[in-house]
Amino acid sequence: MDKYKSKRIIVVDDEAMMLSTLKMLLDIEGFENVQFFESPQKALCDIKQTTPELIISDFMMPDMNGIEFLSEAKKICPDVSMILLTGYADKENAIKAINEVGIYKYIEKPWDNEDLLLNIRNGLERSGLINQLNQKISELSEAKAQLEKYSHSLEEIVLQKTADLVESNTKLSAIINYCADGIVITTGDGDIVQVNPAFENLTGLDKKLLQDKNLKDLIVAAENKIQKITNEQREVLLRDAAIKNCINDKNVPVEINFAPILSDENNNDLRYVGVVRNVSLQKEMERLRDDFIATLTHDLRTPLLAAIQTLQFFLDGSLGEISDKQKTLLDTMKKSNEDMLGLVNALLEVYKYESGKLNLCKTKFSLKDFIDECLSQLKPLADKKEIEIETVYEDAQDADITADRNELRRVLLNLCGNALNHTPKGGHIEVISSNKDGDLILSVKDNGIGIPKNDLSKLFKRFSQGTSQKRSAGTGLGLYLSRQIVEAHEGKIWAESELNKGSVFSLLIPKSLNIKETV
Repeated sequence: MDKYKSKRIIVVDDEAMMLSTLKMLLDIEGFENVQFFESPQKALCDIKQTTPELIISDFMMPDMNGIEFLSEAKKICPDVSMILLTGYADKENAIKAINEVGIYKYIEKPWDNEDLLLNIRNGLERSGLINQLNQKISELSEAKAQLEKYSHSLEEIVLQKTADLVESNTKLSAIINYCADGIVITTGDGDIVQVNPAFENLTGLDKKLLQDKNLKDLIVAAENKIQKITNEQREVLLRDAAIKNCINDKNVPVEINFAPILSDENNNDLRYVGVVRNVSLQKEMERLRDDFIATLTHDLRTPLLAAIQTLQFFLDGSLGEISDKQKTLLDTMKKSNEDMLGLVNALLEVYKYESGKLNLCKTKFSLKDFIDECLSQLKPLADKKEIEIETVYEDAQDADITADRNELRRVLLNLCGNALNHTPKGGHIEVISSNKDGDLILSVKDNGIGIPKNDLSKLFKRFSQGTSQKRSAGTGLGLYLSRQIVEAHEGKIWAESELNKGSVFSLLIPKSLNIKETV
């Protein structure tokens, strides 16, 4: 590790606390040449002056997010290893960064210090290997010039360079053979050509037996994915895959990063190399974490309900008279407990949908009665803000809908509630339902503050407040849970908005409408 302590590392995060935490960790580990930046632009200026060996960047930053920053840094120093720190909800963007930007690794927050340090060391080692490779390429170019200049000593120079190549190949073979991740090389059709010992351990088969197999036979439910990878001819990350272990007959969860190997200029013998990482421990940790959250939130419901009921006894005078000041304080405590209970319930619902443990209970019911029932619950809030809510039916007023009534009500109440919260006093809201070949399209249109264009992509994500223009006091789970419910109905949900003019939130439930016949 001593040889890496003096390597230059750039760390970028707009949160001072995160920078302080990383600085303390790296100082303890003895890294001597680390520079920290709160601004991606300042970091880019520094990178232009001196090339680092490793760049670590946070994903969520106000002026330039992590993917945009690393894309610009890639243009300046394309061979430097880059690590993206991201939250669980942004894994999709992190994977996109691996495929499109070409970053080395993404790490989810909160990270494990040992895992982070290991990836920092590996990233520094990778940068070093790339520099060595570039140096070798430079040496080979120089050798070619020397060869032309000193043709009389051609044999001697060739022998020397051959020895250098043999040494390089020996080092490369050592890296492959002792790599902790499995490495497999295949033809364009998926036939296995070469494997390393780690891949043998994953499958439980000797390399001689593996060379008679096709990768499709070892990857569970990935026949179409393998074919797609070979057609795209670029780096592809295959997630949520599994490798069959022929010894214990178990499926080992893995992530595989495929890349093409161009054997000649005409691509006559195109092959692929796959780096196979065992993610069994990661999957188990994710399962334990989700189970822990579900158990914790479930156990919190009982004491919260007890506290709310006890406070209600005081407020309604069941336990004796109380003063106005006491009533105000107890009412505040009751509302705080109710807010906490709402968050606990939302977390439980999210867990049920994400774990697939919630089954929809679909029934047939009147669309008009359903909308009227939902709006009647919101009427007191609408009257208080003097907001008119209008219902508009487009070929759907006399229709029955087949869906989970309780879950769909949760979605409509959330969309209408958001519209009421972000529409000024005296505003107007429309709830529009239409029939599109048996598909229900339900829209909530308001003339409120609207949502900036840059924030539209953040909607429907977990813990997202929707817009950076005005943060609400909600949990950030409402739209995310609405998306889960709509997608459980095999539908889709989306939003359109214009700043200071209003927003339209729409959902589509396929093949759910039944138009009543008129006599």
